[in-house]
Amino acid sequence: MLIRGVFGLVDEIKVAPMHKLIKRAGADRVSEESAVALGKALEDIGVKVAREALGYAKHAGRKTVKAKDIEIAAQKVLER
Repeated sequence: MLIRGVFGLVDEIKVAPMHKLIKRAGADRVSEESAVALGKALEDIGVKVAREALGYAKHAGRKTVKAKDIEIAAQKVLER
């Protein structure tokens, strides 16, 4: 299901889990727009982490991105 919102198209990350994440963070109520915005933000961060991890895999002479590549990339991207 594709959802078009104020913040663009969220197509990889579904909105329902975003509602759950926001509620898990302590919110009593969650707007659809906030769930879409969180999905977009997480998708953007995920792509940055994946690109960084791909660079590590290529540097190591691999075509396969491994969990360790993602872990290291996530630390680097989330530090910024």
